[in-house]
Amino acid sequence: MGLLSAILTAPAAPIRFVNWTTNQVLDAAEREMYDPSRIRQQLAELSERLDSGELSECEFDELEDELLDELEEAERYQDTR
Repeated sequence: MGLLSAILTAPAAPIRFVNWTTNQVLDAAEREMYDPSRIRQQLAELSERLDSGELSECEFDELEDELLDELEEAERYQDTR
C-alpha cells in the first residue's frame, strides 16, 4: 500500500510544498516581529535620537509608548510559545 498511496498522493506534493514553505515564512516573520531584543534595540536607538535632538520630547514619548506596547506583546507571545 505504501507505493500505491505514494502514487495517488503525488499530485498533491506541490500543494504540500507550498503549504510548508508558507508556514516557514510565517514562522520566520513572527519570530522577527516578536523578538524582544529587536524592540529593545529600537528603544535604544530612539533614546539616541532624542539625545541628538532629532526628536522632540513629545515625539519620543509617543514612539516610546508604541515600542513599549510592542515589547509587552512580544513578551506575551514568547510566553505562549
